[in-house]
Amino acid sequence: MSCHPGMRVVLSRLLTSLGVAALLSASLSACNILDPKPPVELVTPEPEPAINQADQALSRAEALKRQGMLDKAREEFEKAIAINPNLTVAYLGAGDIYREQGDYRNAESRYSRAAQIEPGNFDAQYLHGLTLQLLNRLGEAVRAYLRALTIRPDDFSANLNLATAYLQLGEPAQALPYAQRAVKIDTTSGPARTNLGSVYAALGRHSEAVSEYQQASELADLTPPLLLNLADSLGKIGRYEEMVNTLTRLLELQPSAAGFERLGSAQFRLRKYPEAETAFRKSIELDPGYFPALNGVAVCCLNRYVWSDKTDEAARTEAVDLFRRSLAIDKRQPKIIELLSRYQ
Repeated sequence: MSCHPGMRVVLSRLLTSLGVAALLSASLSACNILDPKPPVELVTPEPEPAINQADQALSRAEALKRQGMLDKAREEFEKAIAINPNLTVAYLGAGDIYREQGDYRNAESRYSRAAQIEPGNFDAQYLHGLTLQLLNRLGEAVRAYLRALTIRPDDFSANLNLATAYLQLGEPAQALPYAQRAVKIDTTSGPARTNLGSVYAALGRHSEAVSEYQQASELADLTPPLLLNLADSLGKIGRYEEMVNTLTRLLELQPSAAGFERLGSAQFRLRKYPEAETAFRKSIELDPGYFPALNGVAVCCLNRYVWSDKTDEAARTEAVDLFRRSLAIDKRQPKIIELLSRYQ
């Protein structure tokens, strides 16, 4: 189609009147139609740092533990460990729950790892020693307690438990300084006094043992083990009347084969032979396999045999029978072997 010359003039004037701005506007409108805006890109959030996840699991664990929900708390502590294997506090938290639930093997594993990660952490070293002792791994427990004491030398529990571990190992000389230090740290502790008394007794220092046991009895409730230990040490230093009184109190609290046997021994040394035999026989009634009481009755029978100018054959026969029963239980009794060979 051709434009009339007049029309070309009109268009030219129109473009001039609209100006460049109008042309640009028209051009932009065309572009918008032909090229729509690109879609908005979705921004993916960055993953939460692992350290924050571990801290959150740790916070949940501690909250659950405060609420008494130990199983769930333990799971959260383990989750924190899985996220951050170097989180000492999570190992300690998990270890505490395992220990409280009586799972000493898993507790020891968690405390051990905490102690490896942070050697200068007293709680990790001490609690590792405690669980090792509960597992009867006494040599390892001693080493762990010693590491704990290099960090905190005057900790009461570490000194007390280390002394106990040494005593369990049959090393009272090694136990002594730690047992003494525990008493020095807390002079009012009945358990510390009892423990020190046991160390003195194992060293043959029975007068000092009696002193510690007596102080322990004034500081804490009387218990059968404490009274039995006191009675033994009283007997070792010849204080038999006090031994009898102590054992009488013990048997009021808790009748036991050991208690009656010790009472029989004290009565025998006081030359109260009928009372001694009665006590020995009560011991056997409670425990027919308690061989020290078998020996006690046998000796009483031999006395009756000798006092009868060796005419009470029934007493001798019973004594021989009791000695044989005793040796069947424990053959490591040279004195009983000698008596049996003499009177059988």
